[in-house]
Amino acid sequence: MIDDEQGDVSPEDAVLTADALKAMGHPLRWRIICALGDKEATVGELAKQIGTTQSNMSQHLDQLRNKRILVSRKEANRMYYRVRNEALLELIASMRSVLCETNLND
Repeated sequence: MIDDEQGDVSPEDAVLTADALKAMGHPLRWRIICALGDKEATVGELAKQIGTTQSNMSQHLDQLRNKRILVSRKEANRMYYRVRNEALLELIASMRSVLCETNLND
């Protein structure tokens, strides 16, 4: 990713990072990520919690999975989603603490 000696980022890594941030930048997708936290949930559970249709939720979950933010597993006829790894959970927590409205007022 980042060359510690030069601080350079490869063009490929820059594109992957920008695409992931764009995917997380959508308000509904951000709510999905925050709703998941460190647990996993089904499409139906997330749709009910966030207040959207399962079809809409599935589309947004696919976007997050395609950008390697979420992973999924199938159990019987249900698909479960979770944030890919601990490093992403830490990034999400940092973004929330820095960018939430109360911290932008100083």
